[in-house]
Amino acid sequence: MHLGELLTQYDLFSDVPRDWYVVLTDIKGSTNAVLSGRHEDVNLIATGSIVSVLNIAYGLNVTIPFFFGGDGATFIIPPGIIDRVMQALASYKINTQNTFNLELRTGMVAVEQIYALGHHLHIAKFSSSASFHIPIVLGNGLNYAEQLIKGDDALLSNHSAQTDELDLSGMQCRWDRVAPPQDREEVVTLLVATSDHARQSASFSKVMNKIDEIYGPPRKRQPISVAQLKLKTTFSSLGAEMRFRLGQVKWVKLITTWLTTLYGHIYFRTQRGRKYLKSLVEMADTLVIDGKINTVISGTIKQRKELQKALDELEQDGAILYGLHISSASIMSCYVRDLVDGHIHFVDGSEGGYTQAAKILKRKIHLNNLPN
Repeated sequence: MHLGELLTQYDLFSDVPRDWYVVLTDIKGSTNAVLSGRHEDVNLIATGSIVSVLNIAYGLNVTIPFFFGGDGATFIIPPGIIDRVMQALASYKINTQNTFNLELRTGMVAVEQIYALGHHLHIAKFSSSASFHIPIVLGNGLNYAEQLIKGDDALLSNHSAQTDELDLSGMQCRWDRVAPPQDREEVVTLLVATSDHARQSASFSKVMNKIDEIYGPPRKRQPISVAQLKLKTTFSSLGAEMRFRLGQVKWVKLITTWLTTLYGHIYFRTQRGRKYLKSLVEMADTLVIDGKINTVISGTIKQRKELQKALDELEQDGAILYGLHISSASIMSCYVRDLVDGHIHFVDGSEGGYTQAAKILKRKIHLNNLPN
């Protein structure tokens, strides 16, 4: 089933259970950090918040929906692990402040509270490839939770940090900027929102169908390709990742990591290595639907202009508002639990694609006097 079709099939969506929680992480001042050239730090921090939560869920054999947002993340958490998750994020917040001097806001809102105020959270699972599934959320519930957590009277978590060591194992940032595939000219980061809940699924379906029509199926617009992948091999880049995970640079471990990365050039020429790279592309997280459409795609300038024309028409009709950022490359940070099927790769447009697109979208929302 195409995603555009799924978005209009109400019977395939379920309500999120009332006793679950929406949890958000968000970097305060992320726009200024991006404008000052720290977009890779911002992506790394967002990825780390996901890794810290997924490691808890994996250890307890629990599956949780999560959404990467470039400068933060959103989770839908069952009651049985909410305290552990919030304590880990409290530890992670301290880690982020100490390592990057950036403030990570963390907050939680009960789904029961979201429903009590008339907001909605409908969830389904979409198979974007044979081996990669993503959660799809319709309704304005996550947007409402975001307003509470990021608002003037920020509903931030006051959980104390966990007593045991923060587990960021599996977090990697080994890939350099990824140029678009050779037959494409640019990378587009797109955010689409709608204020009319009744029209949301139909409007989002139109957007996704139009993207399919202009760019082709997901594999045709995928911004990541095996041919353009290049490993980072400098001590400074590997050291930054290590300092983030461990709180300091351990030179013996850094040299071991550097040698392992150099070996990667050999490994990725083997049959197993080539298989991993192929699955890496399939498991690149380039589409998030969390009450908004968030996607990173690659294509030609002509295709993007055609897309903008279609989006402008939908915007003028009152169906959507959108923010779009154009860049020359993608940035990728990774969670690699194992090299077979336990890896996810979070993609953003370079120069802070999601953050820059969000800046445009927020301006339009403000001009239209809509809830932010």
